[in-house]
Amino acid sequence: MSARTLMIQGTTSDAGKSLLVTALCRWLARRGVRVAPFKPQNMALNSAVAADGGEIGRAQAVQAMACGVEPHTDMNPVLLKPNTDRAAQVIVQGRAVGNLDARAYHDYKRIARAAVLDSYKRLAARFEVVLVEGAGSPAEINLREGDIANMGFAEAVDCPVILAADIDRGGVFAHIMGTLALLPDSERARIQGFVINKFRGDLALLQPGLDWLARRAGRPVLGVLPWLEGLHLEAEDALPRDAARGAEGGRLRVVVPALPRISNHTDLDPLRLHPQVDLRLVGPGEAIPPADLIILPGSKSVRADLAWLRAGGWEAAIRRHLRYGGRLIGICGGFQMLGRRIHDPLGLEGEAGSSEGLGLLDLETTLEHEKQLRNVRGTLAIDEAPVQGYEIHAGASRGPALARPAVRLDRGPEGALGDDGQILGTYLHGLFESPPACRALLAWAGLREASPHDYPALREAAIERLADAVERHLDTARLLGLLDLEARPA
Repeated sequence: MSARTLMIQGTTSDAGKSLLVTALCRWLARRGVRVAPFKPQNMALNSAVAADGGEIGRAQAVQAMACGVEPHTDMNPVLLKPNTDRAAQVIVQGRAVGNLDARAYHDYKRIARAAVLDSYKRLAARFEVVLVEGAGSPAEINLREGDIANMGFAEAVDCPVILAADIDRGGVFAHIMGTLALLPDSERARIQGFVINKFRGDLALLQPGLDWLARRAGRPVLGVLPWLEGLHLEAEDALPRDAARGAEGGRLRVVVPALPRISNHTDLDPLRLHPQVDLRLVGPGEAIPPADLIILPGSKSVRADLAWLRAGGWEAAIRRHLRYGGRLIGICGGFQMLGRRIHDPLGLEGEAGSSEGLGLLDLETTLEHEKQLRNVRGTLAIDEAPVQGYEIHAGASRGPALARPAVRLDRGPEGALGDDGQILGTYLHGLFESPPACRALLAWAGLREASPHDYPALREAAIERLADAVERHLDTARLLGLLDLEARPA
């Protein structure tokens, strides 16, 4: 039997689609429903390695956690990873197929659509419910032709749609009514109700507007999710609005350059949430503050981001930081920057060529056509702390520095530790998620008495909190009706 399918679309980007799908995934899973997330097309630089060895958006991996299932490449069959303002790497069913600009990708959509429907059919055969997340807004009329991300998909599989809107942005009623006005009749008819997200204040003051909306739109408001203070859910792509700082006055000062093509910045989330860490992301034109630890994060365009670092004075700041005894970590693209040279002979991340690295580790990196994708576990060379995470990189690094590895993985040594003990480079994403590894790395950086901090437990608590919010604030009877499901006890 094919799964019941419900799609969540949004009036804008960052309207709460990922959040709502995650919440509904856990809400249904708690009731014993076999549910899976699905995002036909995602544009994001935060990604994860699925259980079947391919690459998907990070948000879908978290949604799979909410469902209590292993992430699979079928959950995000098309992933676009921008490496310039005009082009992106296209990943189909977990594997990179090449770099395409916007016009070329528009022509490629016919092939992408077939992959999307193929993956959906496999998921629908395995699960009772598939919860689908749209991308951006269905009212982006310039992208309507060949659409596979929003209503084009909903029409293809004939599923109902819920429209989510973020009231914290302002103009929520205009967003909803404007979206409806721009949709053709057949697409408008698919929208079965609205969810308003991130509301602060007295709901009674909002109620007249909700009543007006239901009358004017001819569809119910399925509920209003409140602003959940302190809620953390890993960002789908862009740096979240509160990402610039961690704990004010934290004992360990951590500074990170906000690279133009920063990728997998969710690596920083355990530090951003740590009560003893003051984490600051430094953007263009901002002064580089003193720090105990500098982290060079992942990048989807390493040579271009390295040039951005140099132009912003980071090279001199890093060398000064090391002279005064500071610690430095490079993760993935940041690790490659620490070496002597970076080669991109195939032009995988921009114009083909080579760049001088920072020269802090004796190694060179060549970007190769075949990506390395794997989930890994092992121990840090520092304190032998257990660590686990994932690798997503096209670069292959070689050189004497690798003789002193930073991590000992089950598959072998990985990364590099500088001879002076101040520099650590690794391809391992998720470096700080394991509590013992996080504690060991913070101690190495200067925080000798780190308080207990269990990031995976915080993430799990946030997912549970979202499911509780669905139970309290949404019309669950209508939701079950849209899915043709009988009520089941939690």
